[in-house]
Amino acid sequence: MSNDKQFVTEITPQGEDFSRWYIDVIKKADLMDYSPVRGCIVFRPDGYEIWEHIQRDLDRRFKETGHRNAYFPLFIPESFFQKEKEHVEGFNPELPWVTEAGGDKLEERLAIRPTSETMFGHMYAKWIQSYRDLPVLINQWANVVRWEKRTLPFLRTSEFLWQEGHTAHETEEEAREETMKMLEVYRQFVEEFLAIPVITGQKTPSEKFAGAVETFSIEAMMKDGRAVQAGTSHYLGTNFAVAFDIQYLSRDNKQEYVHTTSWGTSTRLIGSMIMVHGDDRGLALPPKVAPTQVIMIPIGPPKTWEAVVGRTDELFAELKQAGIRVRVDDRSDLRPGWKFNEYEMRGVPVRLEIGPRDMENGVCVLVSRITGEKKVVQQANLVEEVQTMLDQVQKEMFDRAKQFMNDHFYSVDTLEEMKSSMEQQRGFTLAGWCGSEACESKVKEETGATSRNIPFEPAEEKHTCLVCGQPAKHTVVFARAY
Repeated sequence: MSNDKQFVTEITPQGEDFSRWYIDVIKKADLMDYSPVRGCIVFRPDGYEIWEHIQRDLDRRFKETGHRNAYFPLFIPESFFQKEKEHVEGFNPELPWVTEAGGDKLEERLAIRPTSETMFGHMYAKWIQSYRDLPVLINQWANVVRWEKRTLPFLRTSEFLWQEGHTAHETEEEAREETMKMLEVYRQFVEEFLAIPVITGQKTPSEKFAGAVETFSIEAMMKDGRAVQAGTSHYLGTNFAVAFDIQYLSRDNKQEYVHTTSWGTSTRLIGSMIMVHGDDRGLALPPKVAPTQVIMIPIGPPKTWEAVVGRTDELFAELKQAGIRVRVDDRSDLRPGWKFNEYEMRGVPVRLEIGPRDMENGVCVLVSRITGEKKVVQQANLVEEVQTMLDQVQKEMFDRAKQFMNDHFYSVDTLEEMKSSMEQQRGFTLAGWCGSEACESKVKEETGATSRNIPFEPAEEKHTCLVCGQPAKHTVVFARAY
C-alpha cells in the first residue's frame, strides 16, 4: 500500500502550487513532453488523441453549417501584413521571420503563419468575382507560430495546433449572422463535449482581434480562478476586403466589397479541460474526449487468473463492438491498487473490475472517476450500464464545473472592492465600466485583471463604472487570465 500512496504524492496538490500541479499531471499522464526548441512541445499519443477527438467533433459541426476544409501556406509575404495596418501592429511582436532559404537571402521576408487572414484575403480576391461566388465558407486545420515570451504547455506555446475559419459574404447582416453562429457552435461544443461552462460575450475594443470590427469570445474559469479564452469569433467588416481588394459584382451590377469573418480555437482547449476538471489525484477527462473511456482490470489469485482474463477479454470485445473506447490492463506483476491509482491519475472516466467471485455471480464492478461510486452490474447488461455511467460522468463533470464557476463569481462596484476580492479569493468579478480605455487600463494596472468580455447575459446589470464612478455603458467580466 505504501507504494500506492507514494504514486499519488508525486503530484503536487492544487492548493499548494496550481502551476506545478498542472505540469506534474500533464507530464506524468504522458500527454506531452518538452521539445529542444523553447516554447514548443511534443504531443504524445494520449495528448494528440484528445486533440483528434476535439477535431473530429468540431469538424462535424463545421460541415453541418456548410463549411468546407482547405489548406493554405505556412509562409506569408511581409507585404501582406503591411496592407492591414492594425493587423500587423497587433501581431508584429510575435512574428518569426524567414530571411534566407537555400543558402540565399530572400528578396522579401516571409512570416511563419500567426493567423491567415492576409493569405485568405489574397486568395479570395482572386476567387470572388460575382455575388454568385458568395458566400465563401472555408475552414483550415493547421499549425501556427506566435513567439511567446512566457509559455505554458497546451495553453500558450510558440507553435500550436488550431482551426481557423474564414468566410466572405455579400452583406454586413450575413457576415454578422455567421460571426454569431460560429460563436454558438463553439459554446455548444465546449459545454457539451468538454463539459466546460463558458461565459459568452463581446470583447472590449482594446481586447478585440487586431483588424476586427468586433470580437466575441467564450471564456472559461480554471480551478485557480484564472480565465482562458476558449474560442473567438470576429466580424471583420470590410477591413480586409479593402486591404486586399476583395470585390464582387453585386446583384445591382455594382462593384462592392465583401464582408468577412474569421473564427478559431486551438489546442489550448486541452489545457483548459485539464485545469477545469483535474484534481489532486490527477487528470479527470470527460468521457466524450477521453482516449480511453473504460479501463478493465481483472483481479484474482494465480489459480483463477487465466479464467478471469479470458472472461475480461470477452467483455472487452462486447464493449469495443459497441463503439466504447476500452482497454484491458492484465499485467500480472502489478497490484490492483497500483493500477487503480494509475488510471485515476490518467483521468479514465470509468474503471471496470472483475474477479473470480464476480464471474461466478455474472457481475462486475463499475467505478466512476468523478464520484468514486462503485456499482455492481450484470454482465448481461454491461454495454448499457457502461454507457449510462459514461453519460452520468459527463453530466456530473459539467455540473461540478458550473457550480465551481457560480461559487467563484463575484460582483463589485468599485476598484477597491475588486482589489480586496482578488486578494482574498480566486475567480471572476462582474463590474460596471464607462467605456473608457483609461479606466480599463487602470483595472489591469491595479489588479492584474483584464476585461474578459461584455457578457450577453450577465448575472446582474451594473450601473456605475468601478474606476471613475460615472454611469456604466457596459457590465463587464474581469479576471486574471492565462
